[in-house]
Amino acid sequence: MMQFLAKAGLAAMLTAGTLAGTVVPAAAQFSIIIGDPDREPPRDYRRPPPPPGFNRRPRGCDPRLAEDLARDYGFRRARVVDITPRRVIVQGWTRRGPDEMSFGNVRGCPPLRR
Repeated sequence: MMQFLAKAGLAAMLTAGTLAGTVVPAAAQFSIIIGDPDREPPRDYRRPPPPPGFNRRPRGCDPRLAEDLARDYGFRRARVVDITPRRVIVQGWTRRGPDEMSFGNVRGCPPLRR
């Protein structure tokens, strides 16, 4: 009885080894991991591409340009308070106190009223 069990065990091991040998090449995915396997992939340090329409120039008056022009006219703490289809309104402080200036809402921000 002991010989029968030994031969049956040996036959089972040979069969399992043979089947395992045929399954491995079918799913041959080979990877070498050196270091921590849970580490994230390396970071891409290149600059991201610009958003769509990045190079298109604005059609109207740029609010930052309006603020800069108001500072050139003597305004301190100039800020844009309203933008309409026709004008850009900037408020700030002058030597006389709080004041307001309007610029045309076209390229170049021409001054309309002080």
